Amino acid sequence: MLRLAVLVCALCSSHALLFSTSGGLWNNLKVTWGLNPFSSSTFVGMPRTETQAISQGFKKISSCSTTGTFRGNRYVKGNDYAVVLLYDVKGYIAGIQASIPGNQTDGFPKHRSDKIFVKDGDRYTITAYFVDPSTICTTGRSAAQFSSHGTGTNLYIQKDENPEASTMIPHQETNVKKVSEWTEGKCFLTMGKHYWHSLTKDKNMDCNKMLPVFLLYNGGELNGFGWAMNTNLGSPRYEHPTKTSIPSFMHTVPTCLLNAQHLSTMHIYFTTHVELDLC
Repeated sequence: MLRLAVLVCALCSSHALLFSTSGGLWNNLKVTWGLNPFSSSTFVGMPRTETQAISQGFKKISSCSTTGTFRGNRYVKGNDYAVVLLYDVKGYIAGIQASIPGNQTDGFPKHRSDKIFVKDGDRYTITAYFVDPSTICTTGRSAAQFSSHGTGTNLYIQKDENPEASTMIPHQETNVKKVSEWTEGKCFLTMGKHYWHSLTKDKNMDCNKMLPVFLLYNGGELNGFGWAMNTNLGSPRYEHPTKTSIPSFMHTVPTCLLNAQHLSTMHIYFTTHVELDLC
């Protein structure tokens, strides 16, 4: 027990040092949480340049457009649309998407009144940008800016067919607490402090009123986020939390989530050392 306490203290000290020395630099891009940090299917690093993506077998599905419904050169690997990577005109990472088949019969994106799922051919796509969307297909980032910024400068969630109207998420946890739409959830080690959009204290709330997005804060800084959908998505990129695990992430669990037949989530990390995500 004493050894465990010493280890936790050491990790906490390292965690504090990480943020104090790097300023919370987003120095990586990883997807999919799992119990085994050594598994090849969990905490998977994603290519942060277009050149790397191509070398790793990602294929372009559409090119940068300043007038379309998305921004960025879009890439997928192995026809797995669970992860669609977006790159700017200079070839640097600019965002990420999850694209859902339009014939899903349960949960998201069946309910589309909030427009966060944008029609994308025969699919519906949810999008997050890591830089100002207006720059992605115009100026892009220079090599020096990418080196300085890392994965991105801010997190923007696209809320309709206009990428430039995307909502910017506060970097500081103290600031997200001031935004009424975001509800503080629980801390989970190797994830962070969760925040949920439109989650209320009413257990009988309608799950369709929640956006399928959650935020992750560690050391008071935003360093991750994720998708959460009450539908069955088969890609290995998705996690499938059990109903008994849901209380580990939120203080009030809506009955509609407990009654959902399927849950699919994906944690997305901006830093390398996920083991230091101790909230």
